[in-house]
Order: sequence, then structure tokens, then C-alpha cells
Amino acid sequence: MAAAEENSSLFLIFILTMIALPLVPYTITRLCHAATKKAKTIHCRCSGCHRSGKYRKSIYKKISNFSTWSNLTILLLWIVVIFLIYYIKLSSREVQVFEPYSILGLEPGASENEIKKSYRRLSIQYHPDKNPDPEAHTYFVESISKAYQALTDPISRENYEKYGHPDGRQGFQMGIALPKFLLNMDGASGGIMLLGIVGLCILFPLMIAVIYLSRSSKYTGNYVMHQTLSTYYYFMKPSLAPSKVMDVFIKAAEYMEMPVRRSDDEPLQKLFVAVRSELNLDLKNIRTEQAKFWKQHPSLVKMELLIQAHLTRESFALTPALVKDYRHMLELAPRLLEELVKIALLPRSPNGFGWLRPAIGVVELSQSIIQAVPLSARKAGGGNSEGIAPFLQLPHFTEATVKKIARKKIRAFQELCDMSEVERATLLTQVAGLSEEEARDVELVLEMIPTVEVDIKCETEGEEGIQEGDVVTMYAWVSLQRRSGLTAALPHAPFYPFHREENFWLLLADTASNEVWLSQKISFMDEATAITAASKAIQDTQEALGASPKEIGLAVREAVDRVKKGSRLVMGKFQAPSEGNHNLTSFCLCDAWIGCDSKTSFKLKVLKRSRAGTRTYVPEEGPVAEDGIEEEEEEEEEEYDDYESEYSEDEEEEKKKGKGKVANGAAHQRASSDIDSGSDD
Repeated sequence: MAAAEENSSLFLIFILTMIALPLVPYTITRLCHAATKKAKTIHCRCSGCHRSGKYRKSIYKKISNFSTWSNLTILLLWIVVIFLIYYIKLSSREVQVFEPYSILGLEPGASENEIKKSYRRLSIQYHPDKNPDPEAHTYFVESISKAYQALTDPISRENYEKYGHPDGRQGFQMGIALPKFLLNMDGASGGIMLLGIVGLCILFPLMIAVIYLSRSSKYTGNYVMHQTLSTYYYFMKPSLAPSKVMDVFIKAAEYMEMPVRRSDDEPLQKLFVAVRSELNLDLKNIRTEQAKFWKQHPSLVKMELLIQAHLTRESFALTPALVKDYRHMLELAPRLLEELVKIALLPRSPNGFGWLRPAIGVVELSQSIIQAVPLSARKAGGGNSEGIAPFLQLPHFTEATVKKIARKKIRAFQELCDMSEVERATLLTQVAGLSEEEARDVELVLEMIPTVEVDIKCETEGEEGIQEGDVVTMYAWVSLQRRSGLTAALPHAPFYPFHREENFWLLLADTASNEVWLSQKISFMDEATAITAASKAIQDTQEALGASPKEIGLAVREAVDRVKKGSRLVMGKFQAPSEGNHNLTSFCLCDAWIGCDSKTSFKLKVLKRSRAGTRTYVPEEGPVAEDGIEEEEEEEEEEYDDYESEYSEDEEEEKKKGKGKVANGAAHQRASSDIDSGSDD
């Protein structure tokens, strides 16, 4: 029995060891990471963002931030470890060396009379006839009597002196780390236990694996359903106008699976009336258009109305059930929009290029959703080519506010940003009618809006010029600045209920052919990762060019300094097109801010092939650093005016205007100068 109990203790110790081995170092790593994490305010500090509660450090928020699956799993495992330690300590009996002299309270070598005297004294205290306590009886029989016999009986005393125990030599016992019930099984219970072990060790893990694989087979690595990607791929067209991107976006399988309840009919009818002006319905045939709208799939109707409620800031009228669907819709929107951009940029043209027009439209839709600005606000008018959308992302700004400041010739968003702080405060308080606190909120948001500049250089490896078929590498340094001095920051988005990081899309495109030659997503949130990527790319490039270690080190240090100052390196390869001058444009589009996009135009001169042989190019994912291209010095900025939004136009109207016009609807704050290839060494 004692051996079985010891085996159970060994089994618990074995389990405790297996849990503690990975748990202790992982917990130490997490604590060290949390201790070294910088607590830096990178979110907007205006009153609107403060009231949204997204950044408020309340007890509930702290608990919510802690209550991740990883943290809860660690906490649960530590509870199990503490329980096992307590149970093992409670159930285990410490092995003690038998010391008869110590039990009788004597010194070694005591005489027989002293032994008998001590025994009589302890008998009066612990003998069952004198002390009815069961523990006293046990102690008397197992300890006192045994110690007295070991010191008075000649054989027991001889065994004790030789082997340290009155019973003689003690055998060596070994145990196995298995629980007691596994060692005391008969035939029937053994079969049941065998089935239990098979179920626990084989069937249960197999069931978990089947459930995981069946679920993961429905989703991509970005947690977007494969069915959604297939739908987006099918409906994506090269001529998809920005105003039509919404129709593709709401067809996601995640949205189609959301419940449609009968109780939602009446609230949706009221919502339809509130947002009808944003649904692009033909007012001449309004009844027919309304009937056509409601004949769509119920999920499509519901999603479009919920998105329009968000864009027009009418979500306060939603019922509790619709609010739950509304929040879930917004939570899924960023990852769905990112996948929609990637599908637009897939190389499907004859030259293996993506499509510019739909990609820009998707990014613009992302901007509108994050800032809760209606798509109709992008319509050009009143001498403002970019619409009033950039103004509406500012706190306390309405359409009436924009009209008031337009009387002072402030029609473009960049004009407002370029004003001095004193002039802007005077304009907002005396002309726009804002209070000093509201004007201060506007100033805080303007401090967070990024200004992006793009510096592009294209080269070929070891060649002076660019010839047909050469593999070309684009080197683009994207620099970001804010008046607040921050590089990594969260956008001002008081109406978007979740944390949202700003990202940028760099597109190298031919606007005339609607083709995107290169594309890359850029984030300014993780400086350490950007430093590592830029260092490796520059080092690989310099080594390929045969640079010395000193030159490589200098180039890497220069790249690291640029990253620390707020720049990110984007590199990509493409194959040089046919001979001639190619007008290219780089777009740097933000998916969270309206009005901070950048556009840079330059000419690319490709010569007729005169060198022997050609290089082949196989597209690769991610930034690479190898070859290059050279640009011509000629500049023709007049051919690349700011692109305008087309949310107010349908495809028929656009075809009348011509196929060569491409618009994206986002106003840019500052664009870097055209590329001068002649100045490049």
C-alpha cells in the first residue's frame, strides 16, 4: 500500500516537472518583455477620442487587455502547478531515520536502567491505558515500544548496531511514476482503463486535430475565409470604379453568414430612409430603385445599410441586436479590405501587372470607414478637387463648417494645414464658429496627421542604362513626419470602436494603362523590424555589387539612421518593358487618414537591347535587393495633376471621358520631387 502511494506521488511529481519545464522560462520571458515595454502615448488626445473610451485606462480595460488566451492559459497552468505542489507535500510522507535513543530522549550509550526509566516515563504519558488519544496509541506502538525493544532485546540491538534498523537489513525499493489505480487493476477494470487511455491519448488529440483542420481549411493566414477570396477574385474588375468597390466588399462570406432576423426589418427600414442619399439610387426612378435594392440578398441589404450608417454617423439609432452586428462588421472590415487590395494587385494583366483603379478605390473605402466619412463627401465641387472628406475627419467639422471657412478662400485641406497655428485658431473661432476647446481639438488632430514623401531610385546591377528585358530594382525610401514628432502613432478615429494601426500602400503604376508594376504594404509601428529588414537588404545589395566591408558598413549605418528618423525602405524587382519612354507614377496611400496621400511622377527610359543575353525575372514575394533601372531627367509634372475622386460617377460616364483617366479620390498633402536619374551615381 505504501509503495502504491509512493508511486502516485512520483506520478504527480512527473506531471509537475513536465508542466514546469516550459512554463517557468516562458513566464520569465513574458514578464521581462512586459517590464521593458515602453509606455508611450501614440494615440490621439482630442476630446472625441477620449470619449470613445478606446484608450481609457480603466480597470475593465486593464482586465480586458490581460484576459487574452495566452495570459489566461499561463495563469491556469500556474494554478495547476501550485495545487500539485500543495497536494504532493500533503500526501507525501517524509522518510525519517529510525533513532531509538532520540525517541526515548536519551543520549547514545545510555545504560539499561536509564532506558527502562525513560520507557516507564513515556509509558505513563502515551500508553493507551493512560492516554485514550489514538495518535498517542500509534506513537507508543510504532515508536516508543519499538525503540525500547531495539535497545533491550539483544537481537534487535545487534541488528540496529549493524544495519541501523532493529529489523535488520532493509531491502531497496523502486517505484514507477504511475497513479495507484493503474497498478491495482483487475481484468474488467483493466479493459475499461485501456479504452480510457486510448481515448485520452489517441482519440481525443485526433478529434482536436480534425476540428482544427476543418476550421483552418476555411480560413487563410489572415483569418479571412477562402470563400471570401474566391468571391472577391470573381467580382474584381480592372475598370471597377471607386463608387462600386462597396458592392464587392459587402459580398464577403463572413458578412453573408451573419444572422438576418425578422426583428431587424423595421429598424433597417428607418435606417434606409436616413442613409438613402448615400445609396446611389436613381432619383428619377426612385420607386423602382428602392424595390430593386430590397430584392437583394437580405445579408447584402443589411451590411450595406450598416456600413452607410457608420459612414453617415447614424449608428446611434441602431437597436441592441443591430449594434452587435454593426460592431462585428467593423471588426472584420480592416482584414477584409486588406485582402481586397491584395486581390486587386494580383498580376492578372497580360504583362503580369495588377490593377491600379480598383486598388485605389479599396484604400479609399478603408479611409472612409476608419474616419466615418460618407463616400459622397469625396465628390469634387466648389472649387475643391478633393471634396470635403478630409475636412470631415477633423473633430467638430461639419459641411456647414467647411462652407464657412470656404468664404475665406480656404477650400483645400492642404491650405488649412499650411496655415500658422495662430491664423488657424482665428479662422476656426471667429469664422467657423468653434470654441477655443474645439479649436484645440482640431489642432491636436492636425498634429497627428502624417506627411509622407517618397524618394524613388531605380537601377540595374552593374549597368549604366536600362535595356529591354533587364531585371530592374526599385529603391523607395518612404519618409513620414508629423507635427507631433511621432513616427509610430494610432490614427484619430473616434467613431471606429476598435484599435486601428495606420498602414500605407506604395504602388508603382502606369496610370495610362491602369497597371501596377510593384506594390508593398508599409508600417511605421515597428522600428526594430524595419531596421533589421533595411540593414539586410542594403548589405545583400552591396555584397552583390562587390563593395568592400567598409563600404557595406557605411551604407548599412546610413540606412539605419534613415529608419530611425522615420523612413522605411521598400525594394522590389520587375522586368524592364519594351523600348521607349514610360510615364510611371508612385502612389503612397494611407488606409486610415484622408488627405495625406502622396503621388510622385517620373519618366523611365528603356533602351533597345544591345548587350548579349537577357535576364529573366521571376516574381518573388516581399522586398528584394538586386538589380536596378535608370530614370530620364525630363520632368513633366503638368501631365500628372492631382487625381480626383469618381464616387459621383458611374462606369458609363467614365467611358465617355476616356479610358486613359485614372482617379483615386484622395488628396495628397505633399509629394516628393520627380526622380532625376542623371544625378544618381
